[in-house]
Amino acid sequence: MTSHYRLSTGRWRLFWLICIPIGLALCMWQAAQLAREQALSNLQDDAENELRLSAANLNGYLLRYDYLPRMLATREGVQRFLDSPENQDPMPLNLLLDRFRFTAGVSDVYLLDRHADTIAASNWHRPNTFIGQNYAFRSYYTDAISGGQGRFYGLGVQSLERGYYFSAPVWLDDTSPDARPDGVIVVKVLLDDVEESWAEQDAELFVTDSDNIIFMANRPELRMNALYPLSDDQRESLRETRRYAMEPLSPSGIELLTPYDQGSYLVSFTHGPLSGERYLSLTRPLPELDWHMHILKPLTPVINAQWIAALMAGGLYGVVALACGIGWQRLRLRREREAFAERERQTLARVRDELEVSVERRTRDLVASNQRLSDEIEERRRAEANLRQTQDELIQAAKLAVLGQLAAGINHELNQPLAAIRAYAENARQFIELARIDKADANLAQIVELTQRMADISAQLRQFSRKSSERQETISVQACIEYALRLFHSRLRDDGITVVQQWPDETLWVEGDLVRLEQVLVNLISNALQAIKEVSSPMLTLSVEIKQQQVMISVADNGPGIPEHHLGQIFEPFFTTKAPGSGLGLGLSISSRIMEDLGGKLQVTNQPTGGARFTIALPCSTTPNVLPPSSAKGNSNHA
Repeated sequence: MTSHYRLSTGRWRLFWLICIPIGLALCMWQAAQLAREQALSNLQDDAENELRLSAANLNGYLLRYDYLPRMLATREGVQRFLDSPENQDPMPLNLLLDRFRFTAGVSDVYLLDRHADTIAASNWHRPNTFIGQNYAFRSYYTDAISGGQGRFYGLGVQSLERGYYFSAPVWLDDTSPDARPDGVIVVKVLLDDVEESWAEQDAELFVTDSDNIIFMANRPELRMNALYPLSDDQRESLRETRRYAMEPLSPSGIELLTPYDQGSYLVSFTHGPLSGERYLSLTRPLPELDWHMHILKPLTPVINAQWIAALMAGGLYGVVALACGIGWQRLRLRREREAFAERERQTLARVRDELEVSVERRTRDLVASNQRLSDEIEERRRAEANLRQTQDELIQAAKLAVLGQLAAGINHELNQPLAAIRAYAENARQFIELARIDKADANLAQIVELTQRMADISAQLRQFSRKSSERQETISVQACIEYALRLFHSRLRDDGITVVQQWPDETLWVEGDLVRLEQVLVNLISNALQAIKEVSSPMLTLSVEIKQQQVMISVADNGPGIPEHHLGQIFEPFFTTKAPGSGLGLGLSISSRIMEDLGGKLQVTNQPTGGARFTIALPCSTTPNVLPPSSAKGNSNHA
C-alpha cells in the first residue's frame, strides 16, 4: 500500500510540474495579446488624432495663399507691363513683386507672358533668377493660360527647392468671347515651416503624391524617395514634367507586414533611416491637393505594454499557484495528521496492557526532564543577568573614557593661560614692591581676562563631542592673532624666536566664535614653538590672505616638519609625535573639531624649505556686525 501511495504521489507531482509551466506560459501569452490589442487601439487613436490635425494644418497653410495670384493678376501695374514689356523698365514691377513676396511671406512671385517666358520676378537680383526662363512644361502654366486656376508642386528648376505653386491668368481684355489670357502670374510657397512643426511629434509624418513620391517628411532622409518602387513608365512621365528634377527617387524600403484595421497596417523598412523597427501606419487623403498624408507610430509602447502585462500576469499566476500549493500542502498535512492519529489509536489499543508500566517509566523520565529544563532556565537567567551587568560596565567605561578625554583636553588647553597668569602675578608683586601701582593693576587686569578666558575654554571643551550653538560674531583676524601671540610674549623673547607677520593692511573679518578661534590659534602656535625648540635660528611665520572668498590663516615653523606617513593621522585623538609624557595627542583633534563647527577647515602640509604649515580656512565676512555695547566692550582688546 505504501509503494502504491508513493507511485501515485510521484505521478501527481510530475503532472503538476508539467502543467504549472504550461499554464504560466499560456497566461503570460494571453495577457500579452490582450495588452497588445489595447495598446494598438490606443496607438491608433493617437495616430488618427495627430494625422487629422497635421492634415488640417497643411491644408490650411497652403489654401491661405490661394487668393494671392488672382489678386495680383488684377493689379494695374502687372497688366500695364504685360501689355508692352519691351517698351518698359521691368524694375518697378520687380520691386512690386518683391514687396508682395515679403508681405505675404511666400518664396517667390513671378510673371510669365503668353509664351511662358518669365518677364518679371521677385528674385530678379539673385544669381538663380527666374527672369528669362521658359516654363511651358509646367502644368501651372498650361492650366492658367487656358483660363483656369493652376496648382503644382515639385522642385524648382533654378533653386531646386521644394515648393507649391499657385497660378492665375492675367487678362488684358476679358470682354471678348474668344479672348485668351495674355500672361500668367505665379506664386511659389515653401513647405519647410510645416515640416518643422512636425518634428515636435513622436511619430514619422510624410506626404506622398499620386505617384507615391514622398514629397514632404519630418525626417529629411525620407524626402524625394518613392514609397514603392516605380515602373519605367512612371519615371519617364516624371522626367517629362521635371517635377522632381533629376532626383533618383529611390524606393523607401517599406514593407507591409499585416493589416491591423481599416486603413492601417503594421509596417517595417528593409533599409533606410527607419529600418530595424516596426511601425503602425495610417494614411489620410488630402483631396484638395491630390496628396496622401501618412503617419508612422513606433510600436515600442505596444511592446513595452506586452512585456509589462506578461510580467504582471506571470506574477499574479505565481501568487495564485503559490496559494494553491500552500493550500494543497496544508490539506496533505491535515490528512497525514489524521492518518497518523489513526495509527496512534491502533497502537494504543495494542499496548493498552503495557500502559501502567509505561506510565511509571515515563513519569520518572518526565520528572528528570523537568529538572533538567529547570536547571537550564536558571542558567539562562544567570547568563542574562551577567550580560546586562557587562553591558552596564561597558557603558560606564565608555563614559569614563570620554571624561578622561575632556579632562586631558582641559589640562592641555589651560597650561598656557596658567603659565601666563603665574608670570603676570609675579610681575604684579614686583611692581607693587616698586610702588608702580598702575603697572600692577594692568597685570591684574590681564590675570582677570585670562581667568575669564580659561572659563570660556572649559565651557567650549564640554561641547567637543556634539554640535554646539555658540554665538556668532564678526572677528578681526589680525587682532585675534595678535591676542594669541600675547600669551607667548615672554617665551618668544627668552628663546629668541623670530616672528614674521604677513597680512594685508586692511582688516580682514570672519564669522565665528572669538574664544574658540583664539583657542585654535594658541594651540597651533604652541605646537610650532615646541617644534622649533631645538632649531638654531627658530622662526615663526603667521600669514593671512584671501582665496576664493575664504580667509586663509597660516601658522608655519622652520622645524623638522611632520613625517609623511603621519600626515593622515595627525588630527586623530590621542595621536602624537611627541615623546612620551609630553602630550596626550588631543590638541589638534580638538582644534580640527572646532574648525568644523565654525564652518571652516584645518589642514596641514610640509613646507618645501622645511617645517610644517597649519592652515585655517574660514568664510570671509565683508562687513562687521554691529555688536551690543556690552559685547563690544568685552572684546575691545582683540576684535
